[in-house]
Amino acid sequence: MMVIRSGDSLNDIELDLIVEAIWRRYQYDFRDYSRASLLRRLERAQAHFGVAHLSGLLDVILHDSASLPVLIGFLTIQVSDMFRDPEYFRTIRETVIPHLATWPTIKVWIAGCANGEEFYSLAILFREAGLEDRTMFYCTDISRPALAKAEAGIFDIERIAGFSRNYREAGGKGSLSDYYTANSNVARFDPALRRRAVFADHNLASDAVFSEVQLVSSRNVLIYFDRALQDRALGLFAQSLPPGGFLGLGSKETVAFSAETECFSDFAPAEKIWRRTTHDVQEAAFAE
Repeated sequence: MMVIRSGDSLNDIELDLIVEAIWRRYQYDFRDYSRASLLRRLERAQAHFGVAHLSGLLDVILHDSASLPVLIGFLTIQVSDMFRDPEYFRTIRETVIPHLATWPTIKVWIAGCANGEEFYSLAILFREAGLEDRTMFYCTDISRPALAKAEAGIFDIERIAGFSRNYREAGGKGSLSDYYTANSNVARFDPALRRRAVFADHNLASDAVFSEVQLVSSRNVLIYFDRALQDRALGLFAQSLPPGGFLGLGSKETVAFSAETECFSDFAPAEKIWRRTTHDVQEAAFAE
């Protein structure tokens, strides 16, 4: 429930009203996102929609449902890079995948997949490890337009040089050009990489666990949540993972000091990769 405190600034009150309106009108829950981050993004949305005050966004939210995808685009970060933080992907390649290969089938959840950069990075790793046919990828995000871009697999050609550099630093076995076709403006990634991928709308703030997976990769998502929502998301990840499953987070994210810290043990701390320990939460989530 929204609580407006005595003495709040106008910005605080407007922010509370906007996120409550989004939740009640569309069931997108931003109420436990970092307030400072939300305020910065809403100010950009305010300029885009040409309203004089933040509260002017309320009229947009409540009376123009077609504006929702645009507003969600402002409220969520959809820009990443393929093989961002190459050491993370090198560690997945060299030390995580050999463990995952011991499972007969592998499921990977990319939570907050944005425009698909992380999915294509992981899909290439699993192809190069010979595990493509045994692996299912669940690519989820709160933004439907971002999911559509991820499923299309099309990126501006000027980004490819950076993607290729990261791929090499992550231990790539060939050339990134093996995986896309290009024209003067865009690079289109091999549609076969998506053959075993599902792209789905999922909100870490309000939705439940949907599958058991062996790897959760959710990078640079938790940093935009407050502590309560971080705990909720980490709880979903813990419930999704069997004992021995892996969790990868962003460079500024951690399970330390969270309500779920005892569910994970260090695996590659420098690369922000943990391993699921006990199975009590997982059993409770999937018990009938």
